[in-house]
Amino acid sequence: MACCTRYCAAETQFGKEKADGDLKSYRRRGAEGITGVMLSELRRWPLQGRQLLDIGSGIGVVSAELAANGVASATLVEASPSYLEVAREVAGTRYSSGSSQFLLADFVAIAPTLPDAEVVTLDRVVCCYPDAEALLQAAAMRTRQLLALTYPRDRWYVRATTATQNLLRRLRGSEFKVFIHPPQRMAATLDRAGLTRVTQRKTLTWVMDLYRRG
Repeated sequence: MACCTRYCAAETQFGKEKADGDLKSYRRRGAEGITGVMLSELRRWPLQGRQLLDIGSGIGVVSAELAANGVASATLVEASPSYLEVAREVAGTRYSSGSSQFLLADFVAIAPTLPDAEVVTLDRVVCCYPDAEALLQAAAMRTRQLLALTYPRDRWYVRATTATQNLLRRLRGSEFKVFIHPPQRMAATLDRAGLTRVTQRKTLTWVMDLYRRG
């Protein structure tokens, strides 16, 4: 899994070599880190028969894992062609024919055309989108029940590391950039959309928030 949207040059930053590397890591160790935390929290809720919208799906780990918990269908939206190709292999085989959909797109651009889902996930996606409010508003618009997201902690050491990495990428000619958005602003966006935070988990560098509608 990795931060990825068309706005952060996903096609070049997350190419075939990176996708293959992530696939090998997943096969060896499974879902780990903040992704594992998010999955463990989602599994506390009834998922049988639910529909999943996985925004910035990466190689499809979230969708693949939740299929084992009874999620009935999944729509994966990803901006990297290489990642989406691997996601078809990882997640596509976990669902019955016709119950999974793989879309190569900027989610915000196509959100109005997508159906609602009971469960919406954004794993390490917000940090790569320049307009977090637009992304979260679009995600909330499609959320019937649960929305889970992960993002970097707003701490000096995370900001320092991110700034250094962004500088090095820029010097190499890469357009990819990581953003650390104010958590209070993100929370306010979801609150205005009618979602209430029910769980927050943190690691040294990441935060996982779980929201519920109603």
